[in-house]
Amino acid sequence: MESSPCPSHIISMPPLETQAHNPPSSLALMSDAPKPSRLLSLDVFRGLTVALMILVDDIGGLIPAINHSPWNGATLADFVMPFFLFIVGVSLGLTYKKLTCSKLVATKTALLRALKLLIVGLVIQGGFFHGLHDLAYGVNIQSLRLMGTLQRIAIAYLSAALCEIWLVKRNNAATTSSNASPLKKYRYQWVLAFLLATIYVVLLYALYVPDWEYKISSDCFSRSAQAFSVKCGVRGDTSPACNAVGMVDRKILGIQHLYMKPGYRRTMQCSTNSPNSTPPSWCQAPFDPEGLLSSVMAIVTCLIGLHYGHIIVHFKDHNNRILHWVIPAAILAFLGFCLHMIGLPVNKNLYSLSYTCVTAGAAGLLFAGIYVLVDVCGYKRPTWLLEWMGRHSLMLYILAACNILPMFLHGFYWKKPENNILRLIGIRL
Repeated sequence: MESSPCPSHIISMPPLETQAHNPPSSLALMSDAPKPSRLLSLDVFRGLTVALMILVDDIGGLIPAINHSPWNGATLADFVMPFFLFIVGVSLGLTYKKLTCSKLVATKTALLRALKLLIVGLVIQGGFFHGLHDLAYGVNIQSLRLMGTLQRIAIAYLSAALCEIWLVKRNNAATTSSNASPLKKYRYQWVLAFLLATIYVVLLYALYVPDWEYKISSDCFSRSAQAFSVKCGVRGDTSPACNAVGMVDRKILGIQHLYMKPGYRRTMQCSTNSPNSTPPSWCQAPFDPEGLLSSVMAIVTCLIGLHYGHIIVHFKDHNNRILHWVIPAAILAFLGFCLHMIGLPVNKNLYSLSYTCVTAGAAGLLFAGIYVLVDVCGYKRPTWLLEWMGRHSLMLYILAACNILPMFLHGFYWKKPENNILRLIGIRL
């Protein structure tokens, strides 16, 4: 039954209702299950991604093999963001399979939800809460980081939602024919995905990156700063210093609003154990792994997930769904590896084309596997914890991954800050 006149979902981080706006009799999510209320495999996949995120955030620094790759290549941690974006797309495909309000109303709703997510992203990373090692509060607007995880998800969500609202021709019929080709019905979305990928690649390899400089202050209140110059003057460079992704962010956002501790500081070139006695000048420069240009490919990942949601809508048989999921996922993963081998590196910081293909392919294969395990074979009890985490993913993200809960507990102490609740239970930060 319909619970509201317009889709009332929110994107992947919170629990997403997958069917509330579609008559179960005509658009059942499972071919041989009686009117399910949710696609459990999607909740489990989301919960698994949250668990993976918490794992790499907590012990990634101790185990470099699962920590974010300093630059080229991909580790376990580098799959978290694309998995979330993929899940956003799948959820949107289910939510908008029947639009029960006007396109303008649906657009307004999507805009408001994206804005809320942007604000939450700024709040939890902008310094509004005291740090783990510092009980001082306050936000320096001059150096506030503008982009971030939730901001990128909001951009991808809004873009995919607008595509689903405006680029799909809907019939007045209450049912969706499984004989209709999803590729044909959603062809404009595929054209857009191809155009976005093309624009990204052209800008990445064609934009001229001039020499640039940055300054670093010894502390937040220091008026003096040390200046560093970075020599570039190149095109098509994908190194940490001279790539077009960083240049676009420096020009548009401002270097003071970028991430101050980028992963490339852990590269051998910037290591204190480097064969060179002096690290390159760019090693301390800010760089945002969730920047503007790289977010273009994040939208593409979301659109790929949207296609997987369309498969659920158009095909009711398990075998058809799995077949239409596994084949494109395998092709994407293979294509990504081929691009990496010919010189287009898998790179999470740049969100490269090869990285998009590899991670989207992995997401598709993993989602298909979870679907078989949970929704086809019925192994729901072993995955109940992941399902619960998937339903409360935004809360868990804020409390755990963003250190809100540790910071809250760390703020209560007896006589001196060292005697805090975390120390009492044996946790040392």
